[in-house]
Amino acid sequence: MEIKVKRLKAGAKLPTYAHQGDVGMDIYSLESYDLAPGERKIFWVGFALELADGHAAIIKDKSSLPLNGGIHTMGGVFDAGYRGEYNVNLINLGKDTYHIEVGDKIAQLVIIPVVRATLVEASELSDSARGAGGFGSTGKQ
Repeated sequence: MEIKVKRLKAGAKLPTYAHQGDVGMDIYSLESYDLAPGERKIFWVGFALELADGHAAIIKDKSSLPLNGGIHTMGGVFDAGYRGEYNVNLINLGKDTYHIEVGDKIAQLVIIPVVRATLVEASELSDSARGAGGFGSTGKQ
Protein backbone atom coordinates (compact mmCIF):
# COMPACT_ATOMS: atom_id res chain seq x y z
CA MET A 1 0.00 0.00 0.00
CA GLU A 2 1.34 3.42 -0.91
CA ILE A 3 0.53 6.39 1.32
CA LYS A 4 1.30 9.97 0.40
CA VAL A 5 3.29 11.82 3.06
CA LYS A 6 4.01 15.53 3.13
CA ARG A 7 6.90 17.00 5.11
CA LEU A 8 5.56 20.15 6.81
CA LYS A 9 8.62 21.29 8.76
CA ALA A 10 12.29 21.46 7.87
CA GLY A 11 14.20 18.80 9.74
CA ALA A 12 11.20 16.54 10.18
CA LYS A 13 12.16 12.90 9.80
CA LEU A 14 9.42 10.92 8.08
CA PRO A 15 8.16 7.72 9.75
CA THR A 16 10.15 4.57 8.94
CA TYR A 17 9.90 0.85 9.53
CA ALA A 18 12.98 -0.40 11.42
CA HIS A 19 12.72 -4.03 10.30
CA GLN A 20 11.11 -6.09 7.56
CA GLY A 21 7.72 -7.25 8.82
CA ASP A 22 7.30 -4.52 11.47
CA VAL A 23 3.72 -3.36 12.05
CA GLY A 24 4.58 0.11 13.33
CA MET A 25 6.67 2.87 11.80
CA ASP A 26 8.92 4.83 14.15
CA ILE A 27 8.00 8.47 14.73
CA TYR A 28 10.79 10.91 15.57
CA SER A 29 10.87 13.97 17.82
CA LEU A 30 11.46 17.39 16.28
CA GLU A 31 12.48 18.90 19.61
CA SER A 32 14.56 18.29 22.69
CA TYR A 33 12.52 18.31 25.87
CA ASP A 34 12.66 17.19 29.50
CA LEU A 35 9.34 15.51 30.31
CA ALA A 36 8.78 15.75 34.08
CA PRO A 37 7.03 13.03 36.11
CA GLY A 38 3.26 13.37 35.65
CA GLU A 39 3.67 15.82 32.76
CA ARG A 40 1.81 15.52 29.44
CA LYS A 41 3.05 17.14 26.26
CA ILE A 42 2.10 17.17 22.61
CA PHE A 43 5.06 16.72 20.26
CA TRP A 44 4.33 17.97 16.73
CA VAL A 45 6.23 15.75 14.30
CA GLY A 46 6.23 17.76 11.07
CA PHE A 47 4.40 15.55 8.58
CA ALA A 48 0.91 14.85 7.27
CA LEU A 49 -0.49 11.73 5.59
CA GLU A 50 -3.12 11.08 2.97
CA LEU A 51 -4.77 7.82 3.95
CA ALA A 52 -7.15 5.95 1.68
CA ASP A 53 -10.79 5.83 2.75
CA GLY A 54 -11.34 2.83 5.01
CA HIS A 55 -8.00 3.25 6.84
CA ALA A 56 -6.79 5.03 9.96
CA ALA A 57 -3.44 5.76 11.59
CA ILE A 58 -3.01 4.88 15.26
CA ILE A 59 -0.23 6.24 17.48
CA LYS A 60 1.12 3.60 19.88
CA ASP A 61 3.91 3.30 22.45
CA LYS A 62 7.46 2.40 21.51
CA SER A 63 8.00 -0.69 23.69
CA SER A 64 11.23 0.63 25.22
CA LEU A 65 9.77 3.94 26.44
CA PRO A 66 7.28 2.55 28.99
CA LEU A 67 9.87 -0.03 30.11
CA ASN A 68 12.80 2.35 30.50
CA GLY A 69 11.15 5.64 31.39
CA GLY A 70 7.45 5.16 32.11
CA ILE A 71 6.61 7.13 28.95
CA HIS A 72 3.25 6.37 27.32
CA THR A 73 1.24 7.74 24.42
CA MET A 74 -2.15 9.29 25.14
CA GLY A 75 -4.68 8.48 22.46
CA GLY A 76 -3.80 9.15 18.88
CA VAL A 77 -6.32 8.14 16.20
CA PHE A 78 -6.03 9.91 12.85
CA ASP A 79 -8.90 9.52 10.38
CA ALA A 80 -8.47 9.10 6.63
CA GLY A 81 -9.85 12.57 5.95
CA TYR A 82 -7.35 14.36 8.23
CA ARG A 83 -4.64 16.26 6.33
CA GLY A 84 -3.10 18.25 9.19
CA GLU A 85 0.16 17.79 11.05
CA TYR A 86 0.47 14.58 13.02
CA ASN A 87 1.43 14.71 16.68
CA VAL A 88 2.31 12.46 19.57
CA ASN A 89 0.83 13.15 23.00
CA LEU A 90 3.17 11.73 25.66
CA ILE A 91 2.79 11.38 29.43
CA ASN A 92 5.54 10.54 31.90
CA LEU A 93 4.20 7.98 34.37
CA GLY A 94 7.68 7.34 35.76
CA LYS A 95 9.38 8.80 38.83
CA ASP A 96 12.16 10.60 36.98
CA THR A 97 12.33 13.32 34.34
CA TYR A 98 12.76 11.75 30.90
CA HIS A 99 14.98 13.55 28.40
CA ILE A 100 14.01 13.48 24.72
CA GLU A 101 16.44 14.62 22.03
CA VAL A 102 15.73 15.79 18.49
CA GLY A 103 15.54 12.65 16.37
CA ASP A 104 14.63 10.27 19.21
CA LYS A 105 11.98 7.66 18.48
CA ILE A 106 8.98 8.70 20.58
CA ALA A 107 6.13 6.51 19.31
CA GLN A 108 5.07 4.27 16.47
CA LEU A 109 2.49 4.76 13.75
CA VAL A 110 0.27 1.82 12.79
CA ILE A 111 -1.92 1.94 9.67
CA ILE A 112 -5.07 -0.15 10.02
CA PRO A 113 -8.11 -0.95 7.91
CA VAL A 114 -11.35 0.10 9.56
CA VAL A 115 -14.97 -0.96 9.34
CA ARG A 116 -17.68 1.68 9.57
CA ALA A 117 -20.51 0.16 11.53
CA THR A 118 -24.21 0.87 11.42
CA LEU A 119 -25.57 0.67 14.95
CA VAL A 120 -28.99 -0.89 15.37
CA GLU A 121 -30.59 -0.29 18.75
CA ALA A 122 -31.92 -3.51 20.28
CA SER A 123 -33.76 -4.34 23.49
CA GLU A 124 -31.80 -7.59 23.91
CA LEU A 125 -28.37 -8.92 22.91
CA SER A 126 -27.64 -12.58 22.18
CA ASP A 127 -25.95 -14.74 24.81
CA SER A 128 -22.22 -15.45 24.62
CA ALA A 129 -19.78 -17.57 26.61
CA ARG A 130 -18.34 -14.44 28.24
CA GLY A 131 -21.57 -12.56 28.79
CA ALA A 132 -21.07 -9.33 30.74
CA GLY A 133 -17.82 -10.55 32.35
CA GLY A 134 -15.36 -7.66 32.44
CA PHE A 135 -12.21 -7.02 34.47
CA GLY A 136 -10.86 -10.26 35.88
CA SER A 137 -13.37 -12.40 34.00
CA THR A 138 -10.65 -14.82 32.88
CA GLY A 139 -9.15 -15.32 36.35
CA LYS A 140 -5.58 -14.72 37.49
CA GLN A 141 -3.84 -17.19 35.17
